[in-house]
Amino acid sequence: MKKIEAIIKPFKLDAMKDKLNEIGIDGLTVSEVKGFGRQRGQTELYRGSQYVVDFLPKTKIEIVVSDDMVEKVITAIVETARTGRIGDGKIFVETIDEAIRIRTGESGREAV
Repeated sequence: MKKIEAIIKPFKLDAMKDKLNEIGIDGLTVSEVKGFGRQRGQTELYRGSQYVVDFLPKTKIEIVVSDDMVEKVITAIVETARTGRIGDGKIFVETIDEAIRIRTGESGREAV
């Protein structure tokens, strides 16, 4: 099993959810986060004064899938989240040793 973590622009969330649903992803976790990468924030104008916003709003999506679904999920995320501009986000893939569904006690692939 793998955990796929994607950091994307917030306005891409609905399209992302729909695309993942199309390929058979039943569940995911979404968090509102803040951060910056190469873009290093942005300059804003508020009441005539300029200030720098260091941390930009982002959305983090976490999905645990079987190994055979990893490429499909990554492709779906890239196709949906890409705008071609700086700040489109990142995808991280981690190995998951075990998963347990608390309600039923199922473990491994059945728990996902």
